Amino acid sequence: MPRIEIYTSPLCGYCHAAKRLLADKGVTYTEIDVARDPAKRQEMMGRAKGRHTVPQIFIGDTHVGGYDDMAALDRNGKLDPLLSAS
Repeated sequence: MPRIEIYTSPLCGYCHAAKRLLADKGVTYTEIDVARDPAKRQEMMGRAKGRHTVPQIFIGDTHVGGYDDMAALDRNGKLDPLLSAS
């Protein structure tokens, strides 16, 4: 299973939805709170090609995007293969 990282902030509804979707898939992930660490927000923006909104989700080397992007992958049957890739 690839490493899954999600950049979040505590009051973000989309962050909670993204974490719930990942939990429903039974996968573990690393959560990085950007609200408490400006350096982590800068790191996120660099990895996400300037995107500054949360969540920003990374599965392995793939930048998935935000919750809407991940949910679209799930609806199209493309999320599970990405989560199970080695």
